Amino acid sequence: MKKIKKQELARLLQQWQADYTVLAPSRATEVAAMAEWDGKDIGFLEWYRNTVIPPKEVILPNMEELFRFQKEGAGYRLTAAAPEAKQLVFGIRPCDARALAIIDLVFQDTYPDDYYLSRRQNTLLVGLGCTRPCDSCFCTSMGVSPGESGDVDLMCTDTGDELMIEGITAKGKELLEKTGGLAEASPEDGSRRQEAIEQARQRITRHLDTGGIAEKLQRSFEDKEFWERIAAKCITCGVCTFLCPTCYCFDINDEKTAAGGGARFRNWDSCSFAAYTRMPAENPREQKWQRVRQKVCHKYEFYPRLFNIIACTGCGRCIRLCPVNWDITETLKSVPAPTTT
Repeated sequence: MKKIKKQELARLLQQWQADYTVLAPSRATEVAAMAEWDGKDIGFLEWYRNTVIPPKEVILPNMEELFRFQKEGAGYRLTAAAPEAKQLVFGIRPCDARALAIIDLVFQDTYPDDYYLSRRQNTLLVGLGCTRPCDSCFCTSMGVSPGESGDVDLMCTDTGDELMIEGITAKGKELLEKTGGLAEASPEDGSRRQEAIEQARQRITRHLDTGGIAEKLQRSFEDKEFWERIAAKCITCGVCTFLCPTCYCFDINDEKTAAGGGARFRNWDSCSFAAYTRMPAENPREQKWQRVRQKVCHKYEFYPRLFNIIACTGCGRCIRLCPVNWDITETLKSVPAPTTT
């Protein structure tokens, strides 16, 4: 394990800029997100708790061009989007790193998504342990530690005036070995690191018992009265899905030009929207309660059935950013228990 003084972080990131496009927490657009680092500012160490826009946007952009097409004779000529440059995301929280590992399962499944997987392969994740979790965070209930992660390439732990840096993957260890200006961590540093990790865990005050939740949801699937009550104050704005690090639904559209050409784009979509499942003859989720049920059951029942993991990391964004204070933990706690005969 290596270490570095926090005030020397800019020098470290500048080294990595020689080989990667470095992204770090930014409020340049007034909405916290991962953005290309300006080469000098490390002020985010003071204000950063987590981004509003989840880092999944680095791998799965909210709008991306897939390819361009041009009419030529009886057919079309296709031009693929330019290959992605290598990028390094500094400061990703353990909950968001776990989220990427969760949605990887979808994009590498039966029909591998080359756009997503290529960008994922070209991205190195440098985690930063969470020292000031929000009161809406419940990551420990989802098996995530706020202070450590096995889903990143390098893991940094803030111990006050220093960052402890541990190599996790082969790519991360290789980068760590060739990075200059780092000191070896002592056993005392390791103890301080473990203390910081434990303190972060203890600061998580919201908890959720997920035992048997998939079975409870399955038994309550046809309980219209329950789901109508749960959905009553939802305004179907889509914030909880757009800002969720494990939501991955998208739409695909073609934008044509007058010259017989155009481009195909992929953009985020949301199961919260009434038009999401609309087809020529019907809409199987026309009512709001049906869409809210879909959102909850997908994460806590359907996804575990497919991939044996809950599609939630307890990041708390859907709680703290919801304009009407809809709370997923309270919803799950209120799922009716099975009746006994």
